[in-house]
Amino acid sequence: MAQDDNNEHNKRTEADAIVFRDAAVARGGRTIWQHGSFSIPAGSVTAIVGTNGTGKTTMMKAELGLLPLTSGSITILGRPAGAANRLIGYVPQSYTSDIDSNLTAEQSVLLGLTGTRFGIHFVTKEQRAKVREAMAFTGIADKARLRLSELSGGLRQRVAIAQALVSDPKLLMLDEPLANLDLASQRSVVHVLARLNQELGMTIQVVAHDLNMLLPILTGAIYLLDGHPHYAAMNQVLDSSLLTHLYGTQVQVITTPQGDMFVTPTADERQDMVPDTHNPAEVAQFHHHAGSHGASDAPKQTGVTR
Repeated sequence: MAQDDNNEHNKRTEADAIVFRDAAVARGGRTIWQHGSFSIPAGSVTAIVGTNGTGKTTMMKAELGLLPLTSGSITILGRPAGAANRLIGYVPQSYTSDIDSNLTAEQSVLLGLTGTRFGIHFVTKEQRAKVREAMAFTGIADKARLRLSELSGGLRQRVAIAQALVSDPKLLMLDEPLANLDLASQRSVVHVLARLNQELGMTIQVVAHDLNMLLPILTGAIYLLDGHPHYAAMNQVLDSSLLTHLYGTQVQVITTPQGDMFVTPTADERQDMVPDTHNPAEVAQFHHHAGSHGASDAPKQTGVTR
């Protein structure tokens, strides 16, 4: 029986790309979040959502092993956080502003294989082929010789994704990839992410403020609420009551006659309305923090406006 339990645990671990076990992070002596216990399946597309200052980017850095945990553990692709980073493609929030704008798109993507080693160094035919493949997949092959300064924000973001893809990662992590992009550029980036997930089976995690553009491809979300991270499938996250608590303002989840869903603030909210400050006793009705895993943390789906 013990052997069967071990086999079942191993199968479950292999099926999970990300596993939190009572994880907690503190910075400057202040706990950012704690009691993180959930599993995210391989092949999923997950958003990390929450208001400013709740620790979304901090969570991604902890997953990469860049920030130590104060308790618990995080396992990424079957290994402790930080140990499997060569299997992870990472697109930081500041990529488009930090990267040298004098580099060509091709040179930028090549950095995904050569690192930050500038100057003269030998580039193999195999490496150039990988760069061309990544650029073709993200739809920027014809921009190879253009400098980043000549590209729009949306095209730069696709360069960043191509750079993350060139090393054939199993997990792609992106921090606010749609920030400061126009609507058309947002759609083009989401289309690339959809293809990566659907055609290559890649597991994707995205830090996001606005869920609407990502809704067609999301399978679940980690939501940071009152200092506790939770994970649930999207049909459970898309709940008016939960999102109102999460964002501190009245939120509706609307489904169109065509079946499309979107999240929107309530238009007739009173001007004198006091923002929801997440009363602990009330929020406790939605969440369970002690040692639970998977979607069991999720609230029941109630109050979705249709």
